[in-house]
Amino acid sequence: MSHLPQRKEKNCLNCGTAVIGKYCHVCGQENIEPKESVGHLISHFFSDITHFDGKFFISLKDLILKPGFLSNEYMIGKRSSYLNPIRMYLFTSFIFFLIFFSLFKVENNIGNIGVNNKNVDAMDSIEFREYSASLNNGQPLTKDEFRKKIDSPKIVFMGAKYKSKEVYDSLLKTGEVKDNWLEKILTQKGLELQDKYRNNKSQIIIDIFNKMLHSIPQMLFILLPLFALLLKILYIRRKNYYYTDHAIFTLHLYIFIFIVMLLIFGLFKIKGITGANWLSYLDFVFIIGIFFYLYKAMRNFYKQGRAKTVLKYLLLLLSVVFLLSFVFTILVFISVFEI
Repeated sequence: MSHLPQRKEKNCLNCGTAVIGKYCHVCGQENIEPKESVGHLISHFFSDITHFDGKFFISLKDLILKPGFLSNEYMIGKRSSYLNPIRMYLFTSFIFFLIFFSLFKVENNIGNIGVNNKNVDAMDSIEFREYSASLNNGQPLTKDEFRKKIDSPKIVFMGAKYKSKEVYDSLLKTGEVKDNWLEKILTQKGLELQDKYRNNKSQIIIDIFNKMLHSIPQMLFILLPLFALLLKILYIRRKNYYYTDHAIFTLHLYIFIFIVMLLIFGLFKIKGITGANWLSYLDFVFIIGIFFYLYKAMRNFYKQGRAKTVLKYLLLLLSVVFLLSFVFTILVFISVFEI
């Protein structure tokens, strides 16, 4: 509630309805004087921030320590004490991808075996000999051989037997080549890529990987309603659970995974700075924790016995594997056709 004085007039400035009390019963706007000082504006700003923080940290605590609890609270109507799951998802996903894209980048001068020419030039002869041998089955390479190796990956484009796209199109018109519509699309794209990356085939790997990397937010967003649909199918006999309930459960699961992955990113960064390889065991523990959390959340939210929950949990994981494989394949094709 604002500390500004109440208006003497009883018409709502937002919708024009006659106001009874402090708030409009139609739109909810408080009937206060519209003119405010800088002090009131700053006070309102910090009030909103602390209100958001308070709800966020309460929601975060219950989300982590009580799997499935927030989803159940939302379903039964207890919502004002917690941050809205959509707002919480948007906030955590923004932080997650901001950190993710700052940590994982593919530089344009990196070859397909992970080291660029600048790094190679900086190595002394002994260091380079050991490094090149580790990449070539124990046989050391010269620096010229190394550069040739990273600049010439074994990539065979579909349609490589044709000299150019124009030659292939001409053969299609004359009827000498009778490909179906899918073969035509793939061959034409292969010839286009062959011409584009003729002098630097290693660059195609970088470009595809970058496209895929930046498509991850969209992929996860597409998977969200599909994951909720899987839950709807698994619990189809539970008539009191609507599709939206499964969607809210999925949102809370996503938020938890984002938080755990941020912890893993933090450990990854610390390990890189300190060289403490034992931190990799913590990464493993956190990943296992995600799978355990999903089981506990399903058990607490859907309130079924252990045997039924384990069975549905395993079916869900198996379905997700197939779903991820399908979406990943589509993502690869889209990435190839967008470069």
